[in-house]
Amino acid sequence: MFIETVILHHLRMPLKSPFETSFGRVFNRDCVLLEVLSDGLSGYGECVADWDPGYSYETVSTSWVVLLEFMLPQVVGREVKDIEHLQQILGNIKGHNMAKASLEMAFWDLIGKRTGHSLATLLGGHRKSVEVGVSIGIQDSSVDLIKTVSSYLHDGYRRIKLKIKPGRDVQDVSSVRKEFPNIVLQVDANSAYNLDTAEALLPLDQMDLLLIEQPLAEDDLWDHHKLQQKFVTPICLDESITHPRHARQALEMDACRIINIKPGRVGGVSQGVKIHNFCESANVPVWCGGMLETGVGRAANLALASLSNFKL
Repeated sequence: MFIETVILHHLRMPLKSPFETSFGRVFNRDCVLLEVLSDGLSGYGECVADWDPGYSYETVSTSWVVLLEFMLPQVVGREVKDIEHLQQILGNIKGHNMAKASLEMAFWDLIGKRTGHSLATLLGGHRKSVEVGVSIGIQDSSVDLIKTVSSYLHDGYRRIKLKIKPGRDVQDVSSVRKEFPNIVLQVDANSAYNLDTAEALLPLDQMDLLLIEQPLAEDDLWDHHKLQQKFVTPICLDESITHPRHARQALEMDACRIINIKPGRVGGVSQGVKIHNFCESANVPVWCGGMLETGVGRAANLALASLSNFKL
Protein backbone atom coordinates (compact mmCIF):
# COMPACT_ATOMS: atom_id res chain seq x y z
CA MET A 1 0.00 0.00 0.00
CA PHE A 2 1.16 3.53 -0.72
CA ILE A 3 1.44 5.66 2.41
CA GLU A 4 0.26 9.18 1.73
CA THR A 5 0.63 10.78 5.13
CA VAL A 6 0.68 10.08 8.87
CA ILE A 7 -0.98 12.34 11.43
CA LEU A 8 0.11 12.28 15.08
CA HIS A 9 -2.39 13.14 17.82
CA HIS A 10 -1.36 13.71 21.44
CA LEU A 11 -4.13 12.66 23.84
CA ARG A 12 -4.32 13.28 27.60
CA MET A 13 -7.16 11.61 29.46
CA PRO A 14 -7.84 11.63 33.21
CA LEU A 15 -8.03 8.16 34.73
CA LYS A 16 -11.21 7.23 36.59
CA SER A 17 -8.99 6.60 39.63
CA PRO A 18 -5.23 6.99 40.26
CA PHE A 19 -3.10 3.97 39.31
CA GLU A 20 -0.08 3.33 41.54
CA THR A 21 2.76 0.90 40.87
CA SER A 22 6.18 0.42 42.44
CA PHE A 23 7.54 3.30 40.34
CA GLY A 24 4.88 5.92 41.00
CA ARG A 25 1.26 7.05 40.84
CA VAL A 26 -0.45 8.04 37.58
CA PHE A 27 -3.47 10.38 37.40
CA ASN A 28 -3.69 10.94 33.62
CA ARG A 29 -3.05 8.79 30.60
CA ASP A 30 -0.99 10.46 27.88
CA CYS A 31 -0.54 8.70 24.57
CA VAL A 32 0.20 9.25 20.90
CA LEU A 33 -2.52 8.20 18.47
CA LEU A 34 -1.38 7.65 14.87
CA GLU A 35 -3.59 8.07 11.83
CA VAL A 36 -2.11 6.60 8.64
CA LEU A 37 -3.77 7.58 5.35
CA SER A 38 -3.61 5.30 2.31
CA ASP A 39 -5.86 4.98 -0.75
CA GLY A 40 -8.82 6.69 0.90
CA LEU A 41 -8.56 4.69 4.12
CA SER A 42 -7.43 5.68 7.61
CA GLY A 43 -5.61 3.22 9.87
CA TYR A 44 -5.23 3.94 13.57
CA GLY A 45 -2.49 2.89 15.97
CA GLU A 46 -1.63 3.78 19.54
CA CYS A 47 1.77 4.33 21.11
CA VAL A 48 1.53 2.96 24.66
CA ALA A 49 4.57 4.74 26.11
CA ASP A 50 4.06 6.48 29.44
CA TRP A 51 4.57 10.16 30.15
CA ASP A 52 7.64 9.40 32.28
CA PRO A 53 10.38 6.72 31.99
CA GLY A 54 9.32 4.61 34.99
CA TYR A 55 8.24 1.49 33.10
CA SER A 56 10.52 1.96 30.09
CA TYR A 57 13.02 4.45 28.68
CA GLU A 58 10.39 5.22 26.06
CA THR A 59 8.09 8.13 26.86
CA VAL A 60 5.36 10.01 25.00
CA SER A 61 7.89 12.73 24.16
CA THR A 62 10.67 10.44 22.93
CA SER A 63 8.20 8.41 20.87
CA TRP A 64 6.86 11.57 19.26
CA VAL A 65 10.38 12.65 18.26
CA VAL A 66 11.46 9.21 17.03
CA LEU A 67 8.30 8.79 14.99
CA LEU A 68 8.43 12.27 13.51
CA GLU A 69 12.16 12.46 12.75
CA PHE A 70 13.20 8.88 12.04
CA MET A 71 10.32 6.47 11.39
CA LEU A 72 7.74 8.40 9.41
CA PRO A 73 10.25 9.77 6.86
CA GLN A 74 11.03 6.14 5.97
CA VAL A 75 7.43 5.20 5.18
CA VAL A 76 5.56 8.33 4.06
CA GLY A 77 5.48 8.68 0.29
CA ARG A 78 6.48 5.11 -0.46
CA GLU A 79 4.98 1.70 -1.07
CA VAL A 80 4.98 -0.65 1.92
CA LYS A 81 4.20 -4.21 0.84
CA ASP A 82 3.14 -5.82 4.10
CA ILE A 83 3.86 -6.02 7.85
CA GLU A 84 7.13 -7.89 7.36
CA HIS A 85 8.30 -5.22 4.91
CA LEU A 86 7.42 -2.52 7.47
CA GLN A 87 9.45 -4.31 10.16
CA GLN A 88 12.39 -4.49 7.72
CA ILE A 89 12.14 -0.77 7.00
CA LEU A 90 12.22 0.05 10.70
CA GLY A 91 14.88 -2.55 11.47
CA ASN A 92 17.75 -0.07 11.30
CA ILE A 93 16.33 1.82 14.30
CA LYS A 94 17.54 0.37 17.59
CA GLY A 95 14.90 -0.02 20.31
CA HIS A 96 11.88 2.29 20.48
CA ASN A 97 9.56 -0.70 20.26
CA MET A 98 6.48 1.20 21.40
CA ALA A 99 6.85 3.72 18.60
CA LYS A 100 7.37 0.90 16.08
CA ALA A 101 4.37 -0.97 17.43
CA SER A 102 2.09 2.04 17.04
CA LEU A 103 2.97 2.36 13.37
CA GLU A 104 2.54 -1.37 12.83
CA MET A 105 -0.85 -1.29 14.58
CA ALA A 106 -2.06 1.36 12.14
CA PHE A 107 -0.88 -0.81 9.22
CA TRP A 108 -2.81 -3.78 10.57
CA ASP A 109 -5.88 -1.54 10.75
CA LEU A 110 -5.42 -0.52 7.11
CA ILE A 111 -5.01 -4.14 6.03
CA GLY A 112 -8.15 -5.12 7.91
CA LYS A 113 -10.19 -2.32 6.37
CA ARG A 114 -8.87 -3.08 2.90
CA THR A 115 -9.60 -6.81 3.13
CA GLY A 116 -12.73 -6.63 5.27
CA HIS A 117 -11.24 -8.87 7.98
CA SER A 118 -10.91 -8.29 11.71
CA LEU A 119 -7.45 -8.22 13.25
CA ALA A 120 -8.22 -11.43 15.14
CA THR A 121 -9.01 -13.14 11.83
CA LEU A 122 -5.86 -11.76 10.19
CA LEU A 123 -3.78 -13.15 13.07
CA GLY A 124 -5.44 -16.56 12.93
CA GLY A 125 -7.27 -16.16 16.24
CA HIS A 126 -9.60 -18.90 17.46
CA ARG A 127 -11.59 -17.31 20.28
CA LYS A 128 -14.74 -15.30 19.67
CA SER A 129 -14.44 -13.71 23.12
CA VAL A 130 -11.72 -13.25 25.73
CA GLU A 131 -12.15 -13.51 29.49
CA VAL A 132 -10.39 -10.55 31.03
CA GLY A 133 -8.64 -9.74 34.27
CA VAL A 134 -7.85 -6.43 35.91
CA SER A 135 -4.68 -4.88 37.27
CA ILE A 136 -5.19 -3.13 40.60
CA GLY A 137 -2.75 -0.45 41.68
CA ILE A 138 -1.37 -0.10 45.19
CA GLN A 139 -4.11 1.23 47.48
CA ASP A 140 -3.86 3.37 50.59
CA SER A 141 -4.57 0.41 52.88
CA SER A 142 -5.43 -3.28 52.86
CA VAL A 143 -9.04 -2.35 53.64
CA ASP A 144 -9.19 -0.13 50.55
CA LEU A 145 -7.57 -2.89 48.51
CA ILE A 146 -10.20 -5.44 49.53
CA LYS A 147 -13.00 -3.00 48.65
CA THR A 148 -11.44 -2.39 45.25
CA VAL A 149 -11.01 -6.10 44.53
CA SER A 150 -14.62 -6.74 45.57
CA SER A 151 -15.84 -4.03 43.20
CA TYR A 152 -13.98 -5.47 40.22
CA LEU A 153 -15.16 -8.99 40.97
CA HIS A 154 -18.70 -7.65 41.05
CA ASP A 155 -18.07 -6.12 37.61
CA GLY A 156 -17.24 -9.59 36.29
CA TYR A 157 -13.46 -9.62 36.04
CA ARG A 158 -12.19 -13.20 36.22
CA ARG A 159 -8.60 -12.65 37.30
CA ILE A 160 -7.09 -10.16 39.76
CA LYS A 161 -3.57 -8.78 39.54
CA LEU A 162 -2.20 -6.84 42.52
CA LYS A 163 0.65 -4.38 42.16
CA ILE A 164 3.21 -4.82 44.95
CA LYS A 165 6.41 -3.18 46.20
CA PRO A 166 8.64 -3.58 49.28
CA GLY A 167 6.55 -2.94 52.37
CA ARG A 168 3.29 -3.42 50.45
CA ASP A 169 3.48 -7.04 49.40
CA VAL A 170 2.91 -10.10 51.57
CA GLN A 171 0.46 -8.49 54.00
CA ASP A 172 -1.67 -6.97 51.23
CA VAL A 173 -1.75 -10.21 49.25
CA SER A 174 -2.51 -12.26 52.36
CA SER A 175 -5.45 -9.98 53.20
CA VAL A 176 -6.93 -10.38 49.73
CA ARG A 177 -6.41 -14.15 49.67
CA LYS A 178 -8.05 -14.52 53.09
CA GLU A 179 -11.05 -12.49 51.97
CA PHE A 180 -11.32 -14.17 48.55
CA PRO A 181 -9.93 -17.71 48.93
CA ASN A 182 -11.07 -18.97 45.52
CA ILE A 183 -10.27 -16.18 43.06
CA VAL A 184 -7.55 -16.38 40.42
CA LEU A 185 -4.88 -14.10 41.91
CA GLN A 186 -1.46 -12.89 40.81
CA VAL A 187 1.00 -10.14 41.72
CA ASP A 188 3.23 -7.74 39.78
CA ALA A 189 6.32 -6.04 41.23
CA ASN A 190 7.50 -4.06 38.17
CA SER A 191 11.19 -4.71 38.99
CA ALA A 192 10.92 -3.41 42.57
CA TYR A 193 13.17 -6.08 44.15
CA ASN A 194 16.68 -7.51 43.90
CA LEU A 195 17.84 -11.03 44.73
CA ASP A 196 18.27 -10.16 48.42
CA THR A 197 15.06 -8.21 49.01
CA ALA A 198 13.04 -10.72 46.97
CA GLU A 199 13.53 -13.23 49.79
CA ALA A 200 10.71 -11.34 51.53
CA LEU A 201 8.33 -12.65 48.86
CA LEU A 202 8.83 -16.33 49.73
CA PRO A 203 5.63 -16.44 51.85
CA LEU A 204 3.70 -15.77 48.62
CA ASP A 205 4.42 -19.38 47.70
CA GLN A 206 1.78 -20.37 50.28
CA MET A 207 -0.98 -18.19 48.81
CA ASP A 208 -1.93 -20.18 45.70
CA LEU A 209 -0.94 -17.47 43.23
CA LEU A 210 -1.13 -17.91 39.49
CA LEU A 211 2.20 -16.13 39.04
CA ILE A 212 4.65 -13.56 40.38
CA GLU A 213 5.37 -11.01 37.67
CA GLN A 214 8.68 -9.22 37.03
CA PRO A 215 10.13 -9.14 40.57
CA LEU A 216 13.68 -8.23 39.49
CA ALA A 217 15.38 -5.78 37.12
CA GLU A 218 14.06 -5.44 33.59
CA ASP A 219 17.45 -6.26 32.03
CA ASP A 220 18.28 -9.29 34.19
CA LEU A 221 17.30 -12.74 32.96
CA TRP A 222 19.97 -14.58 34.94
CA ASP A 223 18.89 -13.39 38.38
CA HIS A 224 15.31 -14.30 37.53
CA HIS A 225 16.64 -17.79 36.78
CA LYS A 226 18.17 -17.92 40.26
CA LEU A 227 14.98 -16.62 41.87
CA GLN A 228 12.69 -19.04 40.02
CA GLN A 229 14.64 -21.92 41.58
CA LYS A 230 13.53 -20.72 45.02
CA PHE A 231 9.82 -20.55 44.17
CA VAL A 232 7.16 -23.10 43.35
CA THR A 233 4.96 -20.27 42.04
CA PRO A 234 5.80 -19.51 38.39
CA ILE A 235 7.66 -16.30 37.70
CA CYS A 236 6.24 -14.34 34.76
CA LEU A 237 8.40 -11.93 32.79
CA ASP A 238 7.14 -8.67 31.34
CA GLU A 239 9.66 -5.82 31.04
CA SER A 240 12.51 -8.30 30.42
CA ILE A 241 10.99 -9.60 27.18
CA THR A 242 11.35 -6.98 24.45
CA HIS A 243 12.19 -9.31 21.55
CA PRO A 244 11.31 -12.88 20.53
CA ARG A 245 14.91 -13.96 21.25
CA HIS A 246 14.52 -12.83 24.86
CA ALA A 247 11.59 -15.21 25.21
CA ARG A 248 13.74 -18.06 23.92
CA GLN A 249 16.63 -17.17 26.22
CA ALA A 250 14.39 -16.81 29.28
CA LEU A 251 12.75 -20.19 28.74
CA GLU A 252 16.05 -21.93 27.98
CA MET A 253 17.52 -20.80 31.31
CA ASP A 254 14.26 -21.26 33.28
CA ALA A 255 14.13 -17.56 34.14
CA CYS A 256 10.33 -17.75 33.98
CA ARG A 257 7.50 -20.18 33.31
CA ILE A 258 4.94 -17.71 31.95
CA ILE A 259 5.34 -14.69 29.68
CA ASN A 260 3.23 -11.55 29.53
CA ILE A 261 3.02 -10.39 25.91
CA LYS A 262 2.38 -6.68 25.35
CA PRO A 263 2.45 -5.73 21.66
CA GLY A 264 3.86 -2.28 22.41
CA ARG A 265 6.70 -3.59 24.53
CA VAL A 266 7.87 -6.15 21.95
CA GLY A 267 7.66 -3.92 18.87
CA GLY A 268 4.31 -4.82 17.39
CA VAL A 269 1.52 -7.35 17.16
CA SER A 270 3.58 -9.38 14.67
CA GLN A 271 6.37 -9.78 17.23
CA GLY A 272 3.83 -10.75 19.86
CA VAL A 273 2.60 -13.49 17.54
CA LYS A 274 6.17 -14.81 17.17
CA ILE A 275 6.59 -14.96 20.94
CA HIS A 276 3.19 -16.62 21.28
CA ASN A 277 4.10 -19.27 18.72
CA PHE A 278 7.46 -20.01 20.32
CA CYS A 279 5.95 -20.33 23.78
CA GLU A 280 3.21 -22.57 22.43
CA SER A 281 5.81 -24.89 20.90
CA ALA A 282 7.53 -25.00 24.31
CA ASN A 283 4.22 -25.65 26.11
CA VAL A 284 4.57 -22.40 28.07
CA PRO A 285 1.37 -20.36 28.57
CA VAL A 286 1.17 -16.65 27.80
CA TRP A 287 -1.22 -13.83 28.56
CA CYS A 288 -1.71 -10.32 27.22
CA GLY A 289 -1.09 -7.43 29.59
CA GLY A 290 -2.18 -3.83 29.19
CA MET A 291 -0.60 -0.39 29.37
CA LEU A 292 -3.63 1.73 30.32
CA GLU A 293 -4.43 1.99 26.61
CA THR A 294 -7.33 3.74 25.00
CA GLY A 295 -9.87 1.60 23.18
CA VAL A 296 -7.58 1.59 20.13
CA GLY A 297 -4.80 -0.24 21.91
CA ARG A 298 -7.18 -2.44 23.89
CA ALA A 299 -8.81 -3.65 20.68
CA ALA A 300 -5.44 -4.83 19.37
CA ASN A 301 -4.74 -6.58 22.70
CA LEU A 302 -8.04 -8.45 22.53
CA ALA A 303 -7.37 -9.52 18.95
CA LEU A 304 -3.95 -10.86 19.91
CA ALA A 305 -5.41 -12.66 22.92
CA SER A 306 -7.72 -14.60 20.60
CA LEU A 307 -4.75 -16.83 19.69
CA SER A 308 -4.75 -20.34 21.11
CA ASN A 309 -1.88 -20.16 23.63
CA PHE A 310 -3.28 -17.15 25.51
CA LYS A 311 -4.49 -19.56 28.18
CA LEU A 312 -4.47 -17.25 31.21
